[in-house]
Amino acid sequence: MLVLDVGGSHVKIAYSGQRTEAKIPTGPKMTPGRMMQRVLRQVRGARFDAVSIGFPGLVLRGRIAGEPPNLGPGWVGFDFERLLRRPTRILNDAALQALGSYRGGRMLFLGLGTGLGTAMILDGTIAPMELAHLPYKKGRVYEEYVGEAGLERLGRRKWEKEVFTVVELLRHALEPDYITLGGGNVRKLRSLPPHCVRGDNRDAIVGGARLWSDDLIAAVSSPAKDRLPRVPVRRKSSRRRRI
Repeated sequence: MLVLDVGGSHVKIAYSGQRTEAKIPTGPKMTPGRMMQRVLRQVRGARFDAVSIGFPGLVLRGRIAGEPPNLGPGWVGFDFERLLRRPTRILNDAALQALGSYRGGRMLFLGLGTGLGTAMILDGTIAPMELAHLPYKKGRVYEEYVGEAGLERLGRRKWEKEVFTVVELLRHALEPDYITLGGGNVRKLRSLPPHCVRGDNRDAIVGGARLWSDDLIAAVSSPAKDRLPRVPVRRKSSRRRRI
């Protein structure tokens, strides 16, 4: 599999089963046409059977449904498969990383990168999310505090405190069995919030291969599930309040 992990600062190009990867800088002027020109030069002569693309924006039913906030225009409706000449599947980039790190059960994935990537996998069913743009505080959204912009504005210590707060809020709201923290900035955390595990840099590559699996559950190693931190869930009382 050829895997293209598209991000706001660069696109990673890798092949499943290999340790090496290449990077191409992106940014607010990067259109899909410009990106594909560079990608095709990079993969010229390589042999691969299919392509998985992680896209930093809204993807519905395998199609890009919204322009990304950190890249140039023209992504909606762009035909990657025609240029790559291979079967191609597209998934939100956070969901692709989540798929690669999934170890069973109910997992919440939070990607600390240019923005905030969010996804859940519920007993094998992938549920991409767009929590990053929900209102948080002081007129700003979540990713403005825990994304790259928040890190630069707040400094590492205050940014880390906000990460812990956001993780706790989302944990209580979504009730996962465990939380995986991924993205390039996770390495800047001195410690992890409770009930979290650290993602691996190659999770998106693993996810790209799993995206072509007919049976996701069979592709996941189930014994590892027993070693994950369990998140305590507060159950609602069955007694009715008198109003």
